[in-house]
Amino acid sequence: MKKIIKAVVAMVLISTVIFIMTGCGQSKPTLKVYNWGDYIDESIFKDFEEEYGIRIIYDTFATNEDMYIKIKAGGSDYDVAFPSDYMIERMISEDLLYEINYNNIPNYKYIGDEFKNFSYDPTNGYSVPYMWGTVGIIYNTTMVDDTVDSWDILWNEKYAKQILMLDSQRDSIGITLKKLGYSLNTKNVDELEAAKDALIEQKPLVLAYVGDEVKDKMIAGEAALAVVWSGDAVYMNWENPDLEYAIPKEGSNLWFDAMVIPKTSKNKENAELFINFMSRTDIAFKNADYIGYSTPHIEARNLLDEDLINDPTAYPELEDLVNCEVFKDLSDFLREYDKIWTEVKAR
Repeated sequence: MKKIIKAVVAMVLISTVIFIMTGCGQSKPTLKVYNWGDYIDESIFKDFEEEYGIRIIYDTFATNEDMYIKIKAGGSDYDVAFPSDYMIERMISEDLLYEINYNNIPNYKYIGDEFKNFSYDPTNGYSVPYMWGTVGIIYNTTMVDDTVDSWDILWNEKYAKQILMLDSQRDSIGITLKKLGYSLNTKNVDELEAAKDALIEQKPLVLAYVGDEVKDKMIAGEAALAVVWSGDAVYMNWENPDLEYAIPKEGSNLWFDAMVIPKTSKNKENAELFINFMSRTDIAFKNADYIGYSTPHIEARNLLDEDLINDPTAYPELEDLVNCEVFKDLSDFLREYDKIWTEVKAR
């Protein structure tokens, strides 16, 4: 009897060892993705996991600066991140990104040529475009009876405590510089001081400095005007038809977000597999259709509803972009922007 029990125990132990050795008891490989909040159709993660057997670990950030600090610190192990133009330029200069092997990204052919060879990545060596758009003013037509065509309206005392500003130094300082007739990439200290004074003057009129919560607040009618990214404006208009969007005549920020592979990645090939997956027509369409942002993917755009394609908020006419600028990496001079933003927020 003892011999039988020993035999059974041995068989169980052998089976367990085989189970472990064959990998049946091992967890799936993982891919860590770092993106803006509310900036992807998360249902596509299941599609990716089922197709490739790789589990997605997904984290979000609120600003480019938050993302940069976390990756620069070196304690993270993100495989794919979604920074904006100027931050991509900075990360390239600081050797924080891997060069992309485009042999692993055949779907790159679907990205429109007009979204390639920008100054932030002139050789397209480090980034694959994801979304693009503008920064402007969204306003509630039942609460605003003035023409909204200038940043000046955000300084109009008539709308005191009905104005939402972005809690983002480059964006809020940038639009103020444009209001004053300066470049949003200025390195002129006097111009920055003028922007600081204007923001401090405006602060009593501001209801709050916000991030993603701006969408819910404007949809609910909690404020009359807000500075927003164009894709968020599209979504807000879907939810509340009383909301309209304008790119002020002084000009604004024309921005581009792209997928990159930080050198924190532990599996570059899987990161490229994910970027290629994200650049596949059906997946690019799902994301653009879900979040309302403007896609650089030619085939995905063709699949979108005509109302969205013809919406100047999402796909503005070139004449609306004449005075717009792309943010540039300001390198060490960024500390001047940090200083100003700290002083404005402290008031």
